[in-house]
Amino acid sequence: MGTILEKSKEFGIKCHRDANCQYDGKPYEIHLEMVYNIGLKFIHLIPKEKQENVLSACWIHDTIEDCRQTYNDVKNSLNEDVAELAYALTNEKGKTRKERASDKYYEGIRNTQFASYVKLCDRIANYQYSIKTNSKMSGIYEKEMDDFLNKVVNNSEYIEMVDYLKSLKNK
Repeated sequence: MGTILEKSKEFGIKCHRDANCQYDGKPYEIHLEMVYNIGLKFIHLIPKEKQENVLSACWIHDTIEDCRQTYNDVKNSLNEDVAELAYALTNEKGKTRKERASDKYYEGIRNTQFASYVKLCDRIANYQYSIKTNSKMSGIYEKEMDDFLNKVVNNSEYIEMVDYLKSLKNK
């Protein structure tokens, strides 16, 4: 059967392949693995008993949003905790970036335990990639930085990750 982490990796990769999702023209699992690796880097910030579910969420954080999967699909394939995180990280419907990442979206992240952690992993992975590839997205992430952090993290939550994200600006 495998662990929930193994199942999440397989589920996330399969769903994205089946939906033909790509990341900058490459298989989407490249992004999922980057998010997972950032999750590993900072996993000491998560209580031991929650680490496997949080890392699992790194593999499936975009599955509801991108792959025509529902909350119940994720819950039935993995577990409720992982499904809650995937659901919290699913953008709203909208025509623009701002509409999709609405105040309601960020409220859901802040109000779901560990969703801010996974969202930070996602943003760090995206920002690092955009810097590495000289993508115009790096400028967008820089411009959004303060507003994004104010909306995603409560007070000094995950300060080590926040500092790391901010430090990328200077690299």
